[in-house]
Amino acid sequence: MENRQEVEAFMRSVQDEICAGLEGEDGGARFAEDLWSHHSGGGGRSRVIAQGSVFEKGGVNFSAVEGELPSFLGPHITPGAKRFFATGVSIVIHPENPFVPIIHANIRYFESDQGDAWFGGGIDLTPVYVVEDQVRAFHGVLREVCDSYRSDAYARFKEAADDYFYIPHRGETRGVGGIFYDYLRPGEAGTFDELMQFTRSVGRAFLPAYLPLVREQKVKEWTAENKQWQLIRRGRYVEFNLVYDKGTRFGLETGGRVESILMSLPLHASWIYNHKPAAGSEEERSLALFRKGMNWIGG
Repeated sequence: MENRQEVEAFMRSVQDEICAGLEGEDGGARFAEDLWSHHSGGGGRSRVIAQGSVFEKGGVNFSAVEGELPSFLGPHITPGAKRFFATGVSIVIHPENPFVPIIHANIRYFESDQGDAWFGGGIDLTPVYVVEDQVRAFHGVLREVCDSYRSDAYARFKEAADDYFYIPHRGETRGVGGIFYDYLRPGEAGTFDELMQFTRSVGRAFLPAYLPLVREQKVKEWTAENKQWQLIRRGRYVEFNLVYDKGTRFGLETGGRVESILMSLPLHASWIYNHKPAAGSEEERSLALFRKGMNWIGG
């Protein structure tokens, strides 16, 4: 119970920090908050920003819920477990300007009533137009965070992100990756305190990894063609989240709040039949970079 309270308190605080940082960057829009209760225990704070000068739609959601264990977690749980507790923060930001990347992040903690416990999470970037220097800077921040945990962590978690944020029916990654990890269990992956410190570091890496990219890109002017490409790439984002995303599945199968679960979807997206970017265009160049195994920072 003490561990649970420590993690939950941090999740609340990092939600506050990230919302304040994003509001400051937008310069006008503010997050609207909904407080909600889960039908079997706990609840959350859903915060959504919309139609700002920088961010068209985004959410920074906190939850701490408990309930009956979903069947798909069976292979990871001690036999006899019936109930779970989970807390976390989930972030998805869809900017107005096509040159500002979409970003997603999540940090979470899970317990069962039989003593199972683990941490999971990650941060990944989905630019519409790939600026390679900025992608390298983004991955550099994440590597520093991972190096503070274990020397091999960045390579492992970067590969896991490439594998997870992949759209098989398109044969492309959702974006330029980042880090992704799951089932980091106290005892196996480090002490509880070590894993808690890593979780804090990942949560607090969000703003320094993302805001410099926003500041550089939000001043760029765009055309109708740029906006169309953004809407097409948002369509890919929707496809991944509705077909493959584990968080969406977990939320829906545990009776979570639908509005909070689906806040990851953009305000507008497009599916243009058989669209192909023009040969030699920036759109074609960016599309070619949405693939697994890209070594953005060497080492």
